[in-house]
Amino acid sequence: MPETTIVETHRVWCDGSGSIRPGAGYKPAALGHPRVYMEIDEKGYVECGYCDRRFVLKGSPAEHGIHELQAGDLPEPGDASVA
Repeated sequence: MPETTIVETHRVWCDGSGSIRPGAGYKPAALGHPRVYMEIDEKGYVECGYCDRRFVLKGSPAEHGIHELQAGDLPEPGDASVA
């Protein structure tokens, strides 16, 4: 199941190294992927195309009941049935 991060801004970035702890000689994307910038739309979430990390906007429809959701319950980005 992909990692889910609750955020407070519509613009987010990901470099795949969120769970890597800093230390001596730490480079943020050393074990991750190229940094990508994304925008959360009306669905209330966006997923990183590299690592599938899901960023959910705090207070959005996607956040409500997030702890009750299972993998695949939220519509996929670009799903035409979500309008």
